Amino acid sequence: MDQESATYSSYSILSLPEEDRPRERLARFGAEAMSSADLIAIILGSGMKGRPVQQLAHEVISNFGTLKGLSEATVEELRQIKGLGVAKAIQLKAALSLGMRLSRHAVCPKYKIENPVHAYNLLKDEFANEKREHFIVILLDVKGYVINHQVIAIGTLSQTLVHPREVFYPAIRHKAAGLILAHNHPSGDPTPSKEDFEVTELLVKAGGLVSIPVHDHVIIAETGYHSLRQKGFSFSC
Repeated sequence: MDQESATYSSYSILSLPEEDRPRERLARFGAEAMSSADLIAIILGSGMKGRPVQQLAHEVISNFGTLKGLSEATVEELRQIKGLGVAKAIQLKAALSLGMRLSRHAVCPKYKIENPVHAYNLLKDEFANEKREHFIVILLDVKGYVINHQVIAIGTLSQTLVHPREVFYPAIRHKAAGLILAHNHPSGDPTPSKEDFEVTELLVKAGGLVSIPVHDHVIIAETGYHSLRQKGFSFSC
């Protein structure tokens, strides 16, 4: 075992609980359900003392701002991040270069939501750390593929004002077959409130009137997410 491998071995993905390991979650839910940081953690495989692999993956992304910026980084620039030795920097650069080559020839794939975690991963990088509540609708086609997602309302730390007209207008405009509601909790706790259940009930009824079903309401936060469907809420009109 080389020095870099020995340094990192006890901070690898395998040291995480099985349900938290990115590799196992990718195998279970598919790559489309993984965040960019999760995928980078899989490529890196291990971190170092004081920097677990998932923390290191987040630092890699934040250091370059965007995936495009990361993909343009040289091996030497990657090595400036504490925890990335020569081997890991080259490994990451090779993976990013393959992705860039593929993107020049590939048509952008559709994103399918089959599980609440797919909705969560679609939105979490954009909204999980917002300081105000954002109410979002994810528009779906008849096969469950995402047509679009957009912010309907922005509220305060404790309240978002939502009206059925604003929620269903984009769904009608884009001829959506169904939609998923979502909003963030700036507190970091995704536990649904009484108001969350009440607004969901209102919008489910409104969806029944316009024949656009609401399939779920996903609450996202820095610590994770809650799905009202998984919590037993009825989405039948």
